[in-house]
Amino acid sequence: MGGLIGSIIIGILAGFIAGKLMKGGGFGLLMNLLLGVLGGALGGWLFAELGITWGGLVGQLGTAVVGAVLILYIASLLKR
Repeated sequence: MGGLIGSIIIGILAGFIAGKLMKGGGFGLLMNLLLGVLGGALGGWLFAELGITWGGLVGQLGTAVVGAVLILYIASLLKR
C-alpha cells in the first residue's frame, strides 16, 4: 500500500494495535490512532537508522507498530 493515504491507514492500524499491546490501552482510541501515525514515521526512521528492512504490507505494519509502541511508551512517561 503506497502513498500518503496508505501510510496514514497503516499508521492508524498501528496505533490501534499498539493501544491494545500497551498496558492500560494507551490514551484512548483517537489519541492512539494519531500517535500511531506518528509512530509509523518514527518506526520507519528508527529501522532505517538501524539498517533493518521489512518488505511488503506486513513489514510496513510491523515497523509502524514498533514505532507506535515507542511513541505510546514515551507519551505515558511524559503523562506521569
